[in-house]
Amino acid sequence: MTGGTGMMDRLRHSPATLGIGLLLIGAALIAGAETWLTPFERTVIGFAGINIILAVSLTFSNGLTGLFSLGHPAFMMLGGYTAAILTFPAMRKSTMLPGLPEFIATSELSLLPATLAGGVVAAVAALIAGFPVLRLRGHYLAVATLGLIVIVQVLINNMDSITRGAIGLAGLPRLSNLWWIYGWVAVTLFVTWQLKHASLGRALMSIRENELASASIGVRRARLKLFAFVLGAFFAGVAGALWAHLVTNLTPNSFGIVTAFMIVVMVVLGGSGSLIGAALAAIALSVISEVARPIERAIDAYGLVQIVTATLLIAVLLFRPQGLFGSGEPVTRRMTTPGKPPSKTSHEHRGGFPNETS
Repeated sequence: MTGGTGMMDRLRHSPATLGIGLLLIGAALIAGAETWLTPFERTVIGFAGINIILAVSLTFSNGLTGLFSLGHPAFMMLGGYTAAILTFPAMRKSTMLPGLPEFIATSELSLLPATLAGGVVAAVAALIAGFPVLRLRGHYLAVATLGLIVIVQVLINNMDSITRGAIGLAGLPRLSNLWWIYGWVAVTLFVTWQLKHASLGRALMSIRENELASASIGVRRARLKLFAFVLGAFFAGVAGALWAHLVTNLTPNSFGIVTAFMIVVMVVLGGSGSLIGAALAAIALSVISEVARPIERAIDAYGLVQIVTATLLIAVLLFRPQGLFGSGEPVTRRMTTPGKPPSKTSHEHRGGFPNETS
């Protein structure tokens, strides 16, 4: 009897069992949402899923590694435009996008290869930009990555024959649905979760905690920081591709500093380094934003969502600077021995953004 109970406990606390259970529950919820919810409600849930991808991928690079990057909208933009051009109807490309190379102008891809291409283009851009940018730290790095947003916006605005410039791309096929979006959410969480709880994740956290100490034990800081930056950019590109095919309209101004601010708020609220915390914060902020939008219109107070979000951020930084879960995960805490809480990192004790000045 005791052995059977122990086996049930091990199964219940096994990450693989938990993951399969969550996938089955998620599939049932998506099937129910696709069947019974209205198109508007499904769109809100879709935005929440895309924000989960963005927040979790930024948590991996910013929260776990200690890179204070604000450049996610730039990578979203690259991924969104790449996927949109690849899925754009071939019959319209010759008239609307005359500057495209012939092999792209005559092709019309489905969502999956276009999304992968968007992620790869964003990752390559992060690889190129990462070499010089990641030499910076703290607010210098934040300002430099903000510059990436400006660079990409200016390039897209001036490539009229390929991107239609400031006019943007309209009439994109609506290919993103909840299955695609939450399939990518599962992939993002699985990849980042596995990396966080592997030796690679420990090495990344050692860079965040004390860069000089990590170097003294042989951690290759430059290579690992670049890896985290590129991985985050890949998933930001994927999110941009899904976003473009959910909204079906794309302009350079769709991804700006406000977007960067909202993603950072999700990371701070969830806890810098907590993947599940970032996901929960992304869901909460997405729902609040969409629910508050009709209120904004009714009282003619546009920008109310941003004011509420900024106020919430200030309150969290004042009263719970470590965020919802700090650097930990509620699931792994549940799996630890009862009565023996997991040890906290020095970052969790300090709270707030990781130390980048060491």
